[in-house]
Amino acid sequence: MRPKVCVILRACVFFSALAAWVVAVVLVFRGELLWAAFYAAVALCADTTGRVWSHKSPVPMPYFMRWALLVPRGPHSPKHLNQILQPRRGERILEIGPGVGVHALPMATLLLPNGVLDVLDVQREMLVDLARRAARKGLANIVPAQGDAQKLPYADRAFDGAYLIGVLGEIPNAVAALRELRRVLKPHGRLVISELFIDPDFISVRALREKARGADFIFERGSGPRWAYSATFRPASALP
Repeated sequence: MRPKVCVILRACVFFSALAAWVVAVVLVFRGELLWAAFYAAVALCADTTGRVWSHKSPVPMPYFMRWALLVPRGPHSPKHLNQILQPRRGERILEIGPGVGVHALPMATLLLPNGVLDVLDVQREMLVDLARRAARKGLANIVPAQGDAQKLPYADRAFDGAYLIGVLGEIPNAVAALRELRRVLKPHGRLVISELFIDPDFISVRALREKARGADFIFERGSGPRWAYSATFRPASALP
């Protein structure tokens, strides 16, 4: 199956599950419990199909779905990320999978005047969109690169911090990506990973901690509910 067709079909499965859940909830409030149960069953089947498909063959969110990135993030808001990562002026930070810049633009602002935010995305269209938004805000400290998170185009120990928001599950080999992040982070750097259950490629806290351990990271702390959590890690060799 052609990659673009595959991505479109996955999007259809995701939105079918979402629509079925909405219909089921509406029917419950209307007292039509039998039909509500039917649509709930349809939603569960579509959701399960999407998750199995995503875990077996991960793909990034397609550019035509970029509007979904603008939905309010709640526990994954830029403000919450800044509280967890605690970026400082002059630092060099890396974001994997920035999309259209929901988190990148506020982060880059906090790093001014001489800090830099590197952003890496596998999709050129996302980077072009982000660059356009950054230019409108007068931000010149965002450095885009198109590439694969499993083989980062950066030198060892180049970054003070890094973060991924709902992205790790889209990478075919998450452990390989984490090992690369470990390589490019400074010994006392920090890594923040956020996951949302509604994403078909959601990674549970337990699974994430196991993957991070295999990449020489140590879990430092978590925040938010388990269905919309953020986890902070430090390089194991930097801890006493």
